[in-house]
Amino acid sequence: MPGRHRHSSHRRTPSAAVAAAVAVLVVAAGLKFGMPLLTGGSCAAPVRLDVAAAPDIAPAVQAVAQDWTRAKTDGAGCVTVSVRAVEPVDVAGAVGREQRATLGGWGAGGAGIAVPQVWIADSSTWPARVRAAVPGFTATDEGGVAASPVVFAVPEPVARQLDWQGQNARYQDMFAQLTSSTTLRAGTVEPSRDAVGLSGLLAFGAAAGAAGPRVLDGVLHALATGRSALRANLIQQFPVADDAATLAGGLGLAALSEHDVVTYNAGSPAVPLTALYPQPAPAMLDYPYLTMPGATAAQAAAARAFFRALGGSGFRDQLGRLGLRGPDGTARGFTRPDGAPNVAAPTGPAPEAAAIVRALAGWSGVVAPARMLAVVDASGSMGDPAGAGRGTRMQVVLQAARDGLALFSDDWQVGLWQFAGSSPGHRELVPIGPLSRNRGEVGTALTSVTAQGGDAGLNRTILDAYREVQDGWQAGRVNTVLVLTDGVSAPGDLALPDLLTKLSAAKDDARPVQVVVVGVGDRVDRAALEQITRTVGGGVFVATDPAQVGDVFLQAISLRVASAR
Repeated sequence: MPGRHRHSSHRRTPSAAVAAAVAVLVVAAGLKFGMPLLTGGSCAAPVRLDVAAAPDIAPAVQAVAQDWTRAKTDGAGCVTVSVRAVEPVDVAGAVGREQRATLGGWGAGGAGIAVPQVWIADSSTWPARVRAAVPGFTATDEGGVAASPVVFAVPEPVARQLDWQGQNARYQDMFAQLTSSTTLRAGTVEPSRDAVGLSGLLAFGAAAGAAGPRVLDGVLHALATGRSALRANLIQQFPVADDAATLAGGLGLAALSEHDVVTYNAGSPAVPLTALYPQPAPAMLDYPYLTMPGATAAQAAAARAFFRALGGSGFRDQLGRLGLRGPDGTARGFTRPDGAPNVAAPTGPAPEAAAIVRALAGWSGVVAPARMLAVVDASGSMGDPAGAGRGTRMQVVLQAARDGLALFSDDWQVGLWQFAGSSPGHRELVPIGPLSRNRGEVGTALTSVTAQGGDAGLNRTILDAYREVQDGWQAGRVNTVLVLTDGVSAPGDLALPDLLTKLSAAKDDARPVQVVVVGVGDRVDRAALEQITRTVGGGVFVATDPAQVGDVFLQAISLRVASAR
């Protein structure tokens, strides 16, 4: 039965490689496979089970579904199973859209993507991220159905030259090359949208921690030079010839799954890839099988039966044909890369959502420098206690902002306003300028803002801030208004319909400005704020518990990846 996991070179024959590639292409094209599962007798109450599987495992899931159908065993009633190959980022986005949640970094999912009854993602980091953004998300995790270690792929000639092989590779050696070499070009698939890129980012971040922030910053900048939105596009950047010029111009290092390396090398490329397995190992792909909260009791029962079917030897054989390991980490039916472990030990529980959010916020700060105006609510209620000895709401909000400031590189441009208090409108504390010059001024201002009484003129301030950022709009940056507030618009403030009309008139697709709102407490009028962000772009992130403000702030910063121009 599937288990629970958190966390000299031979190649397959050309015919096997072609068969696997064709299977992946057919399923990844978006075709749906439906089949009735009959246990005998008529279908008095037919059950439809929609399964969305990550594209790299979908052919194996489909093959077992067909065998299960023919066997007509271990089911209840009459079940029709539909297997779809869907990128996990699109399923996550569809869940967010259904729950009306703003999901930092990956948007609202692909057009026409429906939330399934069963989701087989490629990594447990996906449900962890969805739960962090959608607290009511209660999918049932039956366990992992496959595994593929996340490795660092390097062209074989480059690996030989650097003496990097299998499990002997060390993070320190990779860091030295990434931060000093002029010939090794690194890259990554966008970690906010791909579990492999995220796993590599987390592994590098953890390993670079002892070396200090400068090393990590250098590594992130090196990865950013060769980043791709899609893993397939990243793989295409590897060199296609082994002459010195082509090797130097091609991709020299990137996190991939072991499955990616096996599939790539099975095509007999001119320059095969070497897979590096440094320790501690990055979080592996563990392919969790999730019964989604929208499933009926009958669909949930059918989902459990189908999960049991994926525990048989037939499914293991199918996994091997695709270059995937079983959920216990053992490889069967394919040739492992040179230096690969016989058994890929589980890497422990999936990374915590807070660690993921912080890593993505740090990444966002490198790849998408912003021109940002932060607007802090200084109304009287911001002086209310945050609870549990954490000080006031204002204090926890400003601490989150100071922590975020430390993640921003010097090429960011940041300004600071406060609004409400005894005088109407806003007050400029720091004009928008490069952090290379005003970082200290912004930090000092963030320690001096205090709640001053009165209510918040929220709508008028948002309009003023939007116009301010738009007037100084700069290409190549994420032009953003960041609002930190605990309340709603005050009596006498600009009416919401008037604000929406004025924002619609001011909006310019050639000069996009997004509004991102971080709300704290239970007075936040989320519905009204979402009307604002739907009008101009952006998102609303609410921490009903002030203790969550730090994580929510980082989620909001991560949203900028999806909005970069």
